Amino acid sequence: MIRWMAMLVLAAAPVQASETGPSYACERVAAGSIEALICQDPALSRLDRRLADAHAAARRVAANEHPPRLVAEQRGWLKGRDECWKRVDRRACVHEAYVRRIAALQAHYRLVASLGPVAYHCDGNPANEVVVTFFETEPSTLIAERGDSVSLMYRLSEGDYRGRNEAFETAPWGARIIWGHEAPAMRCREAAITPVGTSGNGAAAP
Repeated sequence: MIRWMAMLVLAAAPVQASETGPSYACERVAAGSIEALICQDPALSRLDRRLADAHAAARRVAANEHPPRLVAEQRGWLKGRDECWKRVDRRACVHEAYVRRIAALQAHYRLVASLGPVAYHCDGNPANEVVVTFFETEPSTLIAERGDSVSLMYRLSEGDYRGRNEAFETAPWGARIIWGHEAPAMRCREAAITPVGTSGNGAAAP
């Protein structure tokens, strides 16, 4: 009976750790590493658990994804996160990396409510179309599609989203959209909107 009770205690220990620490075992990390920093910070540990949950949900959605990209992207993200040791404010760097990665997974794999797609016709040319879907992530995000190109953008302020080389800014007539490094801004008007969402509820307009 005593042995059986001891086994229950041991089995329960990892569950308790997962509720207070990150999603990995802290006793195995190197001192001074970014992983050690996360272990010592309750808020970063919570973000790590949130990311683990989002990644698990994304894996279920991406089970038949071709070509498979989730695993490779996560490895690349981990490498980038660990580069935060070079920053003066390491904690702020790690925090931003987690927040953005969680939002990216939620948007790419439609894990949260969304609004759209919304079609924008740019510079008076219906063939020059950008299709945008907005997501209730934190921070808010959108995924814009133009031809074969796709851009994930994060909201910086009300109606202002930025991606790697793209930008979306709401305007009285519709939106200003920049597509590509140093590309000129396009004047785009909304053509159509079809509300959809993973939760069945439309997100708030940008």
